[in-house]
Formats: sequence, structure tokens, C-alpha cells
Amino acid sequence: MDVARTPDERFERLLDYPFKPHYVEVDGLRMHYVDEGPADAMPVLMMHGEPSWSYLYRHMIPICAAAGHRVIAPDLIGFGKSDKPTDINAYSYQGHMHWMQSFLDQTGLRDITLVCQDWGSLLGLRLAAENPDRFRAIVVGNGMLPTGDQPVPKAFQLWKNFALYSPWFPISRIINTGSFRTLGPDERRAYDAPFPAKKYKAGARAFPKLVPVKPSDPASESNRAAWKVLEQWEKPFLTTFSNGDPITRGGDRFMQERIPGAKGQPHTTLTGGHFLQEDSPVQFACAVNDLLASLGQGDQK
Repeated sequence: MDVARTPDERFERLLDYPFKPHYVEVDGLRMHYVDEGPADAMPVLMMHGEPSWSYLYRHMIPICAAAGHRVIAPDLIGFGKSDKPTDINAYSYQGHMHWMQSFLDQTGLRDITLVCQDWGSLLGLRLAAENPDRFRAIVVGNGMLPTGDQPVPKAFQLWKNFALYSPWFPISRIINTGSFRTLGPDERRAYDAPFPAKKYKAGARAFPKLVPVKPSDPASESNRAAWKVLEQWEKPFLTTFSNGDPITRGGDRFMQERIPGAKGQPHTTLTGGHFLQEDSPVQFACAVNDLLASLGQGDQK
């Protein structure tokens, strides 16, 4: 497998990203993660999606860490400071699950509160369903666990074709387009930092084609099995979707109706586009902190 590693100098002096890097090795690939806050606190696992990296959570990490939580924000393989196989066919849904399971096992995380969005949800919700004893709460913003049994929005089909076939795949512009606010030049530089050339973008281009859109897709059966667990999930399950995401719109109500742990939770709708971490990071982080405070975790001031 041909693997690219983004030069470290690409990540120097990034705006609002002062976090010390941490690494584990999964299948010979170096996987990066942020680890902030008290080391002995219950962890909050923040999982990014497509085509971002842990930089997406830069404003939320300090807020949750200051509340007394240990915040873990990995870069998925193919993204951020993690290694990047250069062949699009090196990526699969199950492969990403294997890498994340290895990450979970090596870090030994338990009593986890999952915070996830976009592909962070496709992987994170599966991870929680397959390791239910290691998770104590879930917060989903603009995410879902599709099985291919439900119709997908036209906006997603357009996005999938663009990712696969467009000769131009501008990472920071994609994130800017999916946000209500306009990213500044330093923020755009940070989002582009992991991807200095075309060969670094194989993972980002691969993700849309891996989403189950038909009942017979490779991940559909495993996702259905995960849903059987989620439909019995009694632990706290909170949705914090935004009001301006055409791709995941309605997913919050779908999950609220099917997941027992969602009953009675203070579900909220935040202002923003697909990347609500850019548009409402303080509100998103405070929703996480409030949920954990209600469970007796962290600083309840």
C-alpha cells in the first residue's frame, strides 16, 4: 500500500490549533489524535467527518476541557495529521471501523461520551453499538447511521458524483460552502494543510462512495445490526442538528423516535450549515457540557 504522510511543517502555526499531537499505530499506519483536559477524567470522543479533520473541533475542545472533561479528537486515517493511503480503493467502511476499533483498544478509553458529525457518526455510532459497555452517552450533530434502506437526498448523490469525478476537489472551499459563516484565509489554510497534493486526497474522495445507499451495499448488514443495538439504547442520546443542512435534515427526528435514550433529552436545533462546529461551536460544546453535568460529570458551574 502506498502511503503519504503530510509534512509536519504544513501544520505549523495554525490558527486556534495549539494542541500537542499524540499518535497510535494502526495496521502500520500512524493515526493522530488530540488529547486535552484532565487525563483521569471521563473522555469525550469528538469524531470528525468529510472532508475535515480534528481542526473542525478547535473551538469546542477547550470549552469541554475547561469543564473538566478529557477531550479526545482523532484524525481518521486519510485525514489531518494521520497517514493517508493514496489509492482510493484502499479505503472501505469496514477498514475505517477496524482502524477506529484499534484506536479505541490501544487508548483504552471507557465511559466515553461520543460527539459526532457526518462520517464521524457513520463510524462513531457503529463503534458505540459494537462496544456498548465502553460508551455512556452519545451526542449527534448532523449525522446518521444509514443502512441503504431509506432514500438518500438528491444533494448527497450530487456530492458523491462530485467527490468521485471532479478533477478539482478544493477541501477548504467545500467546508466553507457547507458553513453559514465565511472562513478566513488562515482557517482555509488550516483545512487545506493536510492535503498538499492530489495524492493526499484519496481518503476524502472515497468517503461518499462508501455510504450505504442500497440495501445490498457492503456495510448495510452491519449497520442494521448496529441499529438493533441502538433501538435498545437506554443511555443518554442527544441530538444537536443545525437548521441548515440539506443532507442530514430530519435525521434528528428519525433517531429521536427510534432510540430509547433520546426520550426526555434536551434536543436542540443550532444555527448553521452542515459544519455546525464552524457556525455554533460554543452552543454545541455547551450542549455537551450540560448533558454531562446532568450526569454528574465535570464542572457544573
